[in-house]
Amino acid sequence: MSSAAEQEAVAGAVRGGARDGAAVAADTGTRGVLNGRPRSSPGLVPPVWPGAPTPLGARFRDGPEGVAGTNFALWAGGAEAVELCLFDEDGTETRLPLGELTHEIWHGFVPGIRPGRRYGYRVHGRWDPWTGARWNPAKLLLDPYARAVDGEFTLPPEVYGHVRDWPEQHVADTVRDARDSAPYVPKGVVVHDDDDWSDDRRPKTPWADSVIYELHVRGFTMRHPGVPEELRGTYAGLAHPAAVEHLTRLGVTAVELLPVHQFAHEDHLLRRGLRNYWGYNSVGYFAPHAGYSASGTAGQQVGEFKRMVKALHAAGIEVILDVVYNHTAEAGELGPTLSLRGIDNRGYYRLPPDARRYADYTGCGNTLHVVRPQVLRLITDSLRYWVTEMGVDGFRFDLAAALARSMHDVDMLSPFLAVIAQDPVLRRVKLIAEPWDVGSGGYQVGAFPPLWTEWNDRYRDAVRDFWRGALPDVRDLGYRLSGSSDLYAWGGRRPYASVNFVTAHDGFTLRDLVTYEHKHNEANGEGNRDGTHDNRAWNCGTEGESEDPAVNALRLRQIRNLLTTLLLSTGVPMLVAGDEMGRTQGGNNNAYCQDNEVSWLDWSLPDRPGTAQLLALTRRLLALRQSHPVLRRRAFFSGRPHAPDGLRDLAWFTASGEEMTEADWWAPAPSVCLYLSGRDIPGRDAHGEAITDVSFLAILHAAGAPASFRLPGEPWARSYEVVVDTSREDQSAEPGTVHPGGASLLVPERCALLLRVRE
Repeated sequence: MSSAAEQEAVAGAVRGGARDGAAVAADTGTRGVLNGRPRSSPGLVPPVWPGAPTPLGARFRDGPEGVAGTNFALWAGGAEAVELCLFDEDGTETRLPLGELTHEIWHGFVPGIRPGRRYGYRVHGRWDPWTGARWNPAKLLLDPYARAVDGEFTLPPEVYGHVRDWPEQHVADTVRDARDSAPYVPKGVVVHDDDDWSDDRRPKTPWADSVIYELHVRGFTMRHPGVPEELRGTYAGLAHPAAVEHLTRLGVTAVELLPVHQFAHEDHLLRRGLRNYWGYNSVGYFAPHAGYSASGTAGQQVGEFKRMVKALHAAGIEVILDVVYNHTAEAGELGPTLSLRGIDNRGYYRLPPDARRYADYTGCGNTLHVVRPQVLRLITDSLRYWVTEMGVDGFRFDLAAALARSMHDVDMLSPFLAVIAQDPVLRRVKLIAEPWDVGSGGYQVGAFPPLWTEWNDRYRDAVRDFWRGALPDVRDLGYRLSGSSDLYAWGGRRPYASVNFVTAHDGFTLRDLVTYEHKHNEANGEGNRDGTHDNRAWNCGTEGESEDPAVNALRLRQIRNLLTTLLLSTGVPMLVAGDEMGRTQGGNNNAYCQDNEVSWLDWSLPDRPGTAQLLALTRRLLALRQSHPVLRRRAFFSGRPHAPDGLRDLAWFTASGEEMTEADWWAPAPSVCLYLSGRDIPGRDAHGEAITDVSFLAILHAAGAPASFRLPGEPWARSYEVVVDTSREDQSAEPGTVHPGGASLLVPERCALLLRVRE
């Protein structure tokens, strides 16, 4: 056994007899036998008491008569038998049949099994791929509810339920492989939760005040000079004061972590010597990815993750997880058998009429069947666990439209969305949808119900197109800058339903967006076929890095324009880690497999001319946003007068200083000018008082030549003070220049101006 304490506990239990009447093997001196099945080595075989069917997973607790042990429970609806497999420190396996079956849950309590013990399951049943039955007890399976995972997924042939190298590949998935996979797969780890959260204070930042910062746990700290080398790339590294300081000085309110659920690397990447860096290939929905742990993988990763959350909370920063519940790492019918496929393939996955295949709405080979109660339970149990026991504050759902499908079509009354809406825990956290999948009818931007916010790719496309001069008119841009009311002003939704972004992990970085027009993904080993062709990028006249000072100056200005537009728009802004200091991926717009300097943040950038000023500008813009409620409205603009002076809350002007007409919205225009009134902001503060602010005039000019703008005079303003001018490289302080209302202002080419109204 794995410890003297376990051996003593098991010995006592054996002396007392097995409570469920299961046979207990005697020590034969050579090999033990349990219910006719061989063990790998002799020794005490623990009894299996009936235990309880809930909660699912492995839970260390006191059993009958105060005997400490672990309760194991696994849903495997169509299985014929389930064996619990316990592993000693030297890899010795002990198989224990779970004889109790309650509502399709196999369960048992094993006395003496303590935290740190590794385990897995073997599930018996029919092998009939033509009907979707893929049980294979030769394959050790990871507990879907395992809260820690120890070991690497290397994907040799033994890990596949079928004979992967069968000569006739078109039927290879129908031939069952009898080789034991246990030596080649990670194991679950029994974990005991004894953390005290009494000193944790969740920031609970309102949606309207939120600024999201998308980052990768590993990539954010791998090159950070202030983080000790042994902590880089880990949860502890992100919790280090040097890492937290950057976030707090920047002014973001939440980090959105790329997937931290335990994930596996795809076989095609391993064969090319690459790894899955992003992590959108989940296999364990309760376990923090062990590869990001500095303290160990025998359960220590759980405590380390919690300490990271507490450190971020203490700094006023929320933690949002990017979660992948739409598919798993088991891929299609030719994929490995790691967990759900071997537990109950038909019970967990969407299968088409040809049940040998998989319905694939994700582009990853399979789709979880969220309509089924056991799958819905798995997902919601996981979500609640991360909130209540791991301390997180919200979730961004990858390919959320796949979760909202009923039997086939996307359905906003689907079981998944209905359960979330009524759940007393989940309805109170931040919920962000990636509102599309790859299936028919999967594009659902603007369609998710109240409680949900959405990644707004129409904002991304409109802003990119405007600054590269590709918009036919400014109608769409007007909606995007003012909160996308055309998408979200229904059902009680608010402007913060729109998560505005110009870049995300998937695609070009902000610097690459102005440096490359075409993807350069050769390092991925897929012949540059992967990644989108629709980049909506402008390279400022030269593809790739340039030594031309004029080109580089223009690129920096374009980055300043994009940052300014994003952080002044109504809605919730999302920044990607490193964009605030000009990070590049060398034109790779699909760096999912680049676990190296291509993806890791370069922390020398803040010390370089040009990029240092980008960081200063980002900090200034976020401080402005935080200081002025007119820039983070909780309700949509009406475009009508509300204040006593009769001015509208939002007004749009032409370059001549006149309010835009209907015809102006349809006319080609390289510029847009909007007036944001601070006189009549909807809502009241915490004391019931009216919210008022200064007013602002924003001018976005994307043309390649300067243009004259007449500033609106009274009653709009007597004068204006320049707050932000992206034509200036140095953004460490406000320009402060004052212009009278009604005056003509020469706006430089490709420039964003923010002017404060002086009362």
